[in-house]
Amino acid sequence: MSKISPSIDSVAGFHVAGVHAGLKKAGALDFSLVVSDVDCVATGVFTRNKVKAAPVLLDMERLAANPQSIRAVATNTVSANACTGSVGLENARATSDMVAAALDIEAEQVLVMSTGVIGTHLPMDKIARGVELSSANLGSDWRAAAAAIMTTDTRSKLGSVRVETGSGGYTLAGMVKGAGMIAPNMATMLSVIVTDAALSASVAKQALRSATQESFNRIVVDGDTSTNDTVLLLANGASGVSATTDQELAAFQDALKALCRYLAQEVVRDGEGVTKFVTLDVINADSEASAERIGQTIGASVLTKSAFYGSDANWGRIVAAAGRAGAPFDPDSASLRVAAGESPPDDQPGLEIFSGGMPTDYQEAAAAAIMAEPSITFTLDCGLGAGCATIWTCDISHDYISINGDYRS
Repeated sequence: MSKISPSIDSVAGFHVAGVHAGLKKAGALDFSLVVSDVDCVATGVFTRNKVKAAPVLLDMERLAANPQSIRAVATNTVSANACTGSVGLENARATSDMVAAALDIEAEQVLVMSTGVIGTHLPMDKIARGVELSSANLGSDWRAAAAAIMTTDTRSKLGSVRVETGSGGYTLAGMVKGAGMIAPNMATMLSVIVTDAALSASVAKQALRSATQESFNRIVVDGDTSTNDTVLLLANGASGVSATTDQELAAFQDALKALCRYLAQEVVRDGEGVTKFVTLDVINADSEASAERIGQTIGASVLTKSAFYGSDANWGRIVAAAGRAGAPFDPDSASLRVAAGESPPDDQPGLEIFSGGMPTDYQEAAAAAIMAEPSITFTLDCGLGAGCATIWTCDISHDYISINGDYRS
């Protein structure tokens, strides 16, 4: 499989636009449209928060009824259109109606996403302007489309991968937004992933769920799960290549997982106020589920994240978080190592700082030097079984408080 590219040139049969509709100030891009020339097999994964935004409810309804003829995805910023009652649902449907009219398709073929402040209604005059401008300017500028879905993100986040097969090749590409309110349980972001491969509805659904579990569900910025989390996968078959055999399906699944993992990590790297990218490898837990739970608990701990920010190898906070994760854990069987970088080589496992229920005889200066690096990897060996999971997280800085202290201002 080819390496993930941090850009998108084109995907056969898909056209995009990112425009300024007046939702944001100073001419910033704020409305995005992704359109396929032909019907797409589509599927989605959504927030598990019991408080679901109107666009989430509408998309879940439409994908349940119509997973094989989706044509477009429209995304607005500034307003999450969450906790907006029946008016919010009417506005979400009205957005899809306007997109459908502009593209000469059916409203049921349009999915919508929203991001921004909870409890605010969509300014429908500006939404109409966004639909008008984006539908008239469809092209291949994926970076503009990705920029037009950002909120507190500092940069657009997108990627693509090319898969070559015996019968030809196809492309997978995706864009994502997210910087705050990022936690497992679907993470917290919006993402649109497209492919010109042909997929069945069942394959698309299974592939996206599997890829999401090992990517967007394993990132933590601050431990919050929002009302609008959505990942959509659209497949239009425009390449003429189908994924049907076991080998073809495996290749597609591997490519999708790699792309989702890349996009998920990009969310963490661009997290609000983030200065350090932290990989948590939890190994030899009693099960994969236990490893994941332990990693998520450590990754969301404000104490551990504060220590990351201060370049403090405070193993006690990590071990304590593991012990309260609600999964089997025995400190006397566990050990903890820290290493610089994201993927330390096997012959350089890092500095062991905890083992057998006690700190090791390590040098604080050596640990502090590792912790000062912009990327750090912790490996927690639980010593209980064969369960493993990797969580990607970060530190928490003063800027995080500044960003979120006046988010609605």
